[in-house]
Amino acid sequence: MHRVHTTIDSPVGPLTLVAVDGQLSGLFMDQQRHRPPEEFFGEPDDTPFGEVKQQLTEYFNRERTDFDLPLAMAGTDFQRTVWTALREIPYGETWSYGELAEHIGRPTASRAVGLANGKNPISIIVPCHRVIGSGGSLTGYGGGIERKRYLLDFERDQAATLV
Repeated sequence: MHRVHTTIDSPVGPLTLVAVDGQLSGLFMDQQRHRPPEEFFGEPDDTPFGEVKQQLTEYFNRERTDFDLPLAMAGTDFQRTVWTALREIPYGETWSYGELAEHIGRPTASRAVGLANGKNPISIIVPCHRVIGSGGSLTGYGGGIERKRYLLDFERDQAATLV
């Protein structure tokens, strides 16, 4: 495995992009919960991130509502199931942990879904920020509640103009 990284600026602060063998395997925010130690990121190398940076720029410029990138997500089968389902939550919308659990066919697993959601290694692109508490509360987000609020408001505002 050849692991490299780069850091880019964004409206939610610096984002560290990590690739394994040329595929995106991580997108981490500063001071993110579950952020791996710096040595996990590999050597600095901007080479494999051209398309990732382009799509993130389009997203933050309100020109893109979903991502089309090959991803290398390491996790358990259950985690990968949850992370795949996250990409099915429509742009500008939210689901509760219970709705996400129901969606993957595990209606009693909302707590496990929440834990898997929190371990998502590719935030924004795999939109874990779109999952909220059952009462509509902005429960935990690895990048911090303020970033979650920003991303949800950003998407809702954009989605309203697309209707």
